[in-house]
Amino acid sequence: MTSDFQNRTVFLLTHTGRDAAIRSAERVVNGLLRCGIGVRVLEDEAADLPLPDTVELIAEIGPGAVQGCELIIVLGGDGTLLRGAEFARASGVPMLGVNLGRVGFLAEAERDDLDKVVDRVVTREYEVEERMTLDVLVRNDGHIVHTDWALNEASVEKASRERLLEVVTEVDGRPVSAFGGDGVVCATPTGSTAYAFSAGGPVVWPEVEALLMVPISAHALFAKPLVTSPQSVLAVEVQPQTPHGVLWCDGRRTVELPAGARVEVRRGAVPVRLARLHHASFTDRLVAKFALPVSGWRGAPH
Repeated sequence: MTSDFQNRTVFLLTHTGRDAAIRSAERVVNGLLRCGIGVRVLEDEAADLPLPDTVELIAEIGPGAVQGCELIIVLGGDGTLLRGAEFARASGVPMLGVNLGRVGFLAEAERDDLDKVVDRVVTREYEVEERMTLDVLVRNDGHIVHTDWALNEASVEKASRERLLEVVTEVDGRPVSAFGGDGVVCATPTGSTAYAFSAGGPVVWPEVEALLMVPISAHALFAKPLVTSPQSVLAVEVQPQTPHGVLWCDGRRTVELPAGARVEVRRGAVPVRLARLHHASFTDRLVAKFALPVSGWRGAPH
């Protein structure tokens, strides 16, 4: 072991409920340990993983779990990657995602790239970029009753399939439209390829600084997706006469919204840092992830 590798530790987060993830974790752990890089794993995941005794186990679930680590490696699908983003935001440690699910826009590598991932981590051949987040607060009767954050989106949704959710949308303190529907998605550019995309929103390149507001199945003549300044404040008010709604942040954290509640969304004060292995353009990533047809393209003349 050279001095360059001493005292280096990587935090590993895995979707342990999948055989592919367990095999991938074993491969990554063994590769890192062979190169003298320490690996830290949560205790509640360790029982499901074939780990050597030299792996560090930690019981804490909060930001302290990754203290002293140079990188968070996440193996899994979108849900596991968003869980990793919670650790990354709270600690400031960059996250490197390996996609073991379907689309995985947050991931930087696929399961066939595990050896490359280990090599790049060992040699520190990766770059770190920041992705903007959302700060979310809920007001009721004028009082702040809940605060949260999101990397992809904060969505205000109906709580019952049988009834529409009546809302009024607002941008920068001015009303935009009132309608009934399934809800509203407020998203970052990173989240434009997630729930907002499914709701009919635009794809926004991640280097663009903007906020998105996308109605979900709105019963209205004007219910178009909006792209606003990153300094804008978006708000969704649940009408007093409607059944209660639900706020979801990244599809992971939820809180009930009583009739009359107000949800405000603004650019997050704390970004999430992502480790990048590739210099491929977002356009190429978009084509690959969605298997878009590009046959017939000739390119610009030279």
